[in-house]
Amino acid sequence: MTTAAERLAAFTSGLAREAIPPGVVEAALLHLLDALGCGLAAHALGVATAARATAAETGGTPEATVIGLGHRLPAAQAALANAMLCHGLDFDDTHADAVCHVSVVVGPAALAVGEARRAPGRDVIAALVGGSETVARLGMAAGGAFHRRGFHPTAVCGVFGATAAAARLDGLDAATTVSALGIAGSFASGLLAFLDDGAPTKPVHPGWAAHGAIMATRLAAHGAAGPPGVLDGRYGLYDAFVGQAGPALERQLADLGTRWETSRIAFKPYPACHYMHGVLGAAERATGGQAIAPDDIAEVVVTVPAAAVPIVLEPAAAKRAPRTDYEGKFSLPYSTAAMLVRGAVGVETYTEKAIGDPVVLEVARRVRYETRDYPTAGTAFPGGIRVRLRDGRTLEADCPHQKGAPENPLSPAEVRAKFRRNAGLALPPPAVAALEAAILALDRVEDLGAALAPLREVRP
Repeated sequence: MTTAAERLAAFTSGLAREAIPPGVVEAALLHLLDALGCGLAAHALGVATAARATAAETGGTPEATVIGLGHRLPAAQAALANAMLCHGLDFDDTHADAVCHVSVVVGPAALAVGEARRAPGRDVIAALVGGSETVARLGMAAGGAFHRRGFHPTAVCGVFGATAAAARLDGLDAATTVSALGIAGSFASGLLAFLDDGAPTKPVHPGWAAHGAIMATRLAAHGAAGPPGVLDGRYGLYDAFVGQAGPALERQLADLGTRWETSRIAFKPYPACHYMHGVLGAAERATGGQAIAPDDIAEVVVTVPAAAVPIVLEPAAAKRAPRTDYEGKFSLPYSTAAMLVRGAVGVETYTEKAIGDPVVLEVARRVRYETRDYPTAGTAFPGGIRVRLRDGRTLEADCPHQKGAPENPLSPAEVRAKFRRNAGLALPPPAVAALEAAILALDRVEDLGAALAPLREVRP
């Protein structure tokens, strides 16, 4: 009987660039561009730089580009540093059905191995898509079960997608890719413990997954064997992490190559937990993006699916007054109050100074929540808001599909504009334009290292 890992390996190792629909390629390139923009913004703001410092300290063979570092590092180290930076602001994409950040794991791994192996851009595209499909489908097979057990599926599922991408670029055949996936299963990790105290541990998760993927690939290339039943076997991923053998996995693998989940990965318009985006979008819609005087706000009621409550609303005391800037990104009361009082939520919303603003915190204390059975929950991050003003008026809106979802998309122009804003925090305009052009024309790139050169030239 063919295992799930064997089926994924056959698909990803044999995926030809020509077999990928143009719309899927466009989506993959926009997601890669978006992730790099997020990493550049994190560099500019001094966020999530620890992996880069650690990787630079370790040193080694110069193989791959690191954001903000003038010299190359070994591929695994570069992937670790870049993935942590790209996830540092929590501004990167998410596949809603899988509840996984995708591009921030697969992208850094694919770029690092692609550059190290001098792969043409078209091969990098095939690796990106194969890896993204892997992450999405593994996450979809469990739904929110990983979160309920305290695991971060971005890391747990991401290591397999990044491994598939790295193996494709390393030229591993299907059998060796199976071993790499089997080994990657022992690297799958990532706890949600940071939600209890606001520690900024979450960005480490995609970094370690991207790093582990490259290590798993090299181990397999040198003859190390991994279990083919790593996903669906006894003691496999689903049995070990969620207490079941992943009965939905078969449905997710049945149409590999005909259904493309890469096109359903959602972009983020706000640098905060995706579970809050429905409410934030509803608040922006209800107010027309205009700030409201704090004294005019009597009460705020937000509506969310039940799954969002333990992530962004409880424990209530911590969520109403976040202790760290990172905790603010997982506080719906604070983020909603910021949207209402300031008229916008951006990277400046989540700074140490901003989260201590007494005016915003006072409004956050007036926020309460109700749960609602949104039909779109599980495939989107829905939410709504009702703001009662002291003059008797009520501002109300509902957002069943958050802005940036496939059903409520950001246009390619909006994604590029987001990249330019983020990248512009670290790069001069000519370098921003050069990097954007190179990524979006990856199909024609033959020298990946040259295409990524702007990342090595960012301002300190």
